[in-house]
Amino acid sequence: MPVVRPSEALVHEMHGARFISYATPRTGSKELCAWRGEIPPGTKAPAHTVSREEILHVLDGELLVTLDGHATRVTVGDTLIINPGATLAVENPGDRTTVTWVTTSIGLEAELADGTRITPPWTR
Repeated sequence: MPVVRPSEALVHEMHGARFISYATPRTGSKELCAWRGEIPPGTKAPAHTVSREEILHVLDGELLVTLDGHATRVTVGDTLIINPGATLAVENPGDRTTVTWVTTSIGLEAELADGTRITPPWTR
């Protein structure tokens, strides 16, 4: 039975946020990836278009999310469904780190506004 302990999770940092990767092919997952996101206060991640569905659940704090041009606040207990092809921008307007749990399928890519394509290491 694959169990990933916190000490075994890989930590990645990008755009001012921390991504703690638990479920990936490296840890035994065959289809899905899952990670804990930590977004410090004042962080504004660049808008990006995702290639696969993502599910983001807020565990602590709040985010200002712009999804396909529509802004909304998500707070503790809220779950955001991001469909493939959607453009997402995330900002933490609060005064404490926001913590999320995110899942997607293996191989997710994100395209930035300038055309740069990223395959985050926590999704492969």
